[in-house]
Amino acid sequence: MKSGPLKKSVLMICRSLGIPLVGFEPVERREDPPKDLPNVLSPWIPEDFWPHSIYPETKTVIVIGLPVSLPVVETAPSIYYHELYKTVNSALDLKAYEIANFLIEKGYGAIYLPRDAYGDIKILVENPFAFFSHKHAAYLAGLGSIGQNNVLLTPEYGPRVRFTSIFTTAEIKPDPVKNEDLCTRCLLCVKNCPVGAIPRKGDFPPPVDKKLCAIRSSQLRDQFRSPCGICIKVCPVGKDRELFGRKNMSIYSKDRKFEKYHMAWEHVRM
Repeated sequence: MKSGPLKKSVLMICRSLGIPLVGFEPVERREDPPKDLPNVLSPWIPEDFWPHSIYPETKTVIVIGLPVSLPVVETAPSIYYHELYKTVNSALDLKAYEIANFLIEKGYGAIYLPRDAYGDIKILVENPFAFFSHKHAAYLAGLGSIGQNNVLLTPEYGPRVRFTSIFTTAEIKPDPVKNEDLCTRCLLCVKNCPVGAIPRKGDFPPPVDKKLCAIRSSQLRDQFRSPCGICIKVCPVGKDRELFGRKNMSIYSKDRKFEKYHMAWEHVRM
């Protein structure tokens, strides 16, 4: 099957699976990064974390994303967000598995990657790296830009998206990179990070202290309230804010006019 019809078929499968965000990254973008990327990554992605270091025959990385609902994220850290996170992760794994199988049936090699490319959060405390970054794949597939919190920002949902990837031997027409930097530099993620893991100054995007994040998540998991989620709930980027009536960012302050929301969030954290 030619690249054009195959891409249309993959997009149709994604629509049937209820996947709102899909992007296609050619592996060549790792070796020769486009000049119009919205952010300069320094250092560049190490070759050990490129697709061909995992599946050498890879020609295209298909990235899929599912949103995490803003009103649930607002309760974070909570059991509610913890359960949503697990549900979205499971859904991503299943949908990516189905897309990989579709490609295999069409005669192409394809594998899906787990949405969390590490064994356990406690492993990240000692070695805060996954074996593959879906954030970088989504970035190079044209799905968004990177924010101050070092998370991928999308126009549709801001950072409130979970991603996973499918590697395939099929050469599929790539999507153009987005050259718009979506981060507003409001620093709300910096001000609200409970462990001070996000630098206020220096290079952009800043090197977040992954170990501090991992320690925080490990502690919350023991309470069934992981992940933390605070830096993504306070980010002003995303059309979902308009949908849920959350354009006024002072909702996350101690302003008494939002007391009914604060009471609801506290209730879920019990």
